[in-house]
Amino acid sequence: MAEATGGLAGDGGRDGGFALYLHWPFCQAKCPYCDFNSHVVAAVDQDRWAAAFETEIARVRDETGPRRLSSIYFGGGTPSLMEPRTVERILSAARVAWSFANDIEITLEANPTSIEAGRFRGYREAGVDRVSIGVQALDDRDLRALGRRHDAAEALAAIETGRAIFDRVSFDLIYARQDQSLAAWEAELARALALGPDHLSLYQLTIEPGTAFGARFAAGGLHGLPGEDLAADLWDTTQEMTDAAGLPAYEVSNHARPGQESRHNRVYWTGGDYAGIGPGAHGRLTLDGIRHATESHMAPGAWIGAVERAGSGYSAQVALDGEEIFGEALLMGLRIREGIAETRLGGADPGFAGRVAELEGLGMVTRQGGRLRATDAGRPLLNEILRRLLP
Repeated sequence: MAEATGGLAGDGGRDGGFALYLHWPFCQAKCPYCDFNSHVVAAVDQDRWAAAFETEIARVRDETGPRRLSSIYFGGGTPSLMEPRTVERILSAARVAWSFANDIEITLEANPTSIEAGRFRGYREAGVDRVSIGVQALDDRDLRALGRRHDAAEALAAIETGRAIFDRVSFDLIYARQDQSLAAWEAELARALALGPDHLSLYQLTIEPGTAFGARFAAGGLHGLPGEDLAADLWDTTQEMTDAAGLPAYEVSNHARPGQESRHNRVYWTGGDYAGIGPGAHGRLTLDGIRHATESHMAPGAWIGAVERAGSGYSAQVALDGEEIFGEALLMGLRIREGIAETRLGGADPGFAGRVAELEGLGMVTRQGGRLRATDAGRPLLNEILRRLLP
């Protein structure tokens, strides 16, 4: 479920903060809609994996030097399959490597099955203070269609358990599902909002190449997906209901009460640095004043083998040029409601201002207070906005 961006000249990549992303690649089953780097295996040697994360954290610390971590995020895969002692070892290594901000946010993604929710207290004792629960639906039939291993009752129980243990709890829902009517989604979202959440991630179902749903769709077998008009109505209803409940969208798919936004995601969206560790993890690091993109080996066996043999899980580390930095900054900055500071757009090509003016005329973007942002009408059309803005 998890989460690149560019820091531009003048901020050294640091104004947006410094975060650590840790990718746990293992799942109990592969969901048919999922295109994340996740793998189903019979057993995992948790001590071996904890040692590899410790090694990689120490290596990246040698590159970055002393920094202050504002956020740590365990994504996957299914991080709630990690044993609490594995989480504790990783967090201890991070604490040795870098200093922690006083208000550091430490998030772990979790599935609602009873065995995983049973580990919540152990994660809290290890240092996790925020959990993001992959509920995905509150309808048992649709949960089965999405390949989930929990039912709605387990999801509600996991939310309740999480609230009793963690300072902050978020959960995800997927809408625009097969044969889902507008009325059904209104009822389901109302049920979710009645729980009084502080943060919700609400995603329209997308059919990605390389997934089971992608293959089924290509073969003409994935029926009941919404057309453009229904998809637009579902989006509009989602915005209206969350606004009315006091959880406006602060990003395209993320809604929160003021002050409860994900700090980790904001590092991405506002151009901060982040170290990406684990199979397939990406990072953005400013080293000696130069912005670098890092990539890690995708396959779990390749990643852990590289860490153990060569002392590095990276498959690539390259310096980004000005055009790449500008494109990433625009791509990420326009995702958030507040938009991007125009001072971060100094690398724009000569025709950029004209393209912005054209989109302003269409009511898709606005420039106010030194910031460029997508309007409410433009946010659901962000891909089109970016296509027009980027040469």
